[in-house]
Amino acid sequence: MNAQARHSQLLDQFVACWQKLDGHDLRESIDDLSFSLPFDSPLRADDHHWRPLQLATDRSMLEAVYAKLPARFPPLYEELVLSYRWLEVDLQRYRLHSNPPGADLSGVLGRILKDKFLSGFLLKNGYIPFGKGGDMDYDPVCFDLKARKKNREFEIVKIDHEEILCNERIRVVAKLAHSFEELVLQTIQLAAKPA
Repeated sequence: MNAQARHSQLLDQFVACWQKLDGHDLRESIDDLSFSLPFDSPLRADDHHWRPLQLATDRSMLEAVYAKLPARFPPLYEELVLSYRWLEVDLQRYRLHSNPPGADLSGVLGRILKDKFLSGFLLKNGYIPFGKGGDMDYDPVCFDLKARKKNREFEIVKIDHEEILCNERIRVVAKLAHSFEELVLQTIQLAAKPA
């Protein structure tokens, strides 16, 4: 199996486990996009639930995103962004920023840059935020660009947001995985455990 097919299969498993871990309940979501989700949105499963949408996006749409970031995404995360659209999803150990439907990828970029001070500080210091801590935890979950591995892979870290906001310092509070692929595999394993 080539890398592209393996990535596709892994992403299908990853997205399939979101329902078990998150529930996709719009009433329980803290993502502001869930409050304004139109009734005719392809992300709507019913009145109270959303669902991820498999939607191929042209690779060229990444160029506008990368023009605003200090590095490219790891290959598996890049494929996720190009293959699916979703609302913020709580995967227990972390929440994944949303990638809402649209003609381009400005939605996911907007989520990365939403908190201007926090994201600006993180990007300037070599971190790309792509999520937050689980549940109500506001600590950003980031690709650590200083911990670069082969093939655009980066360690996944969680950073203390209060340390940035109060002291303008980076304090890593947890290393979640050695790569995005490892984080995906951990998430799939977590979802496979009996409730």
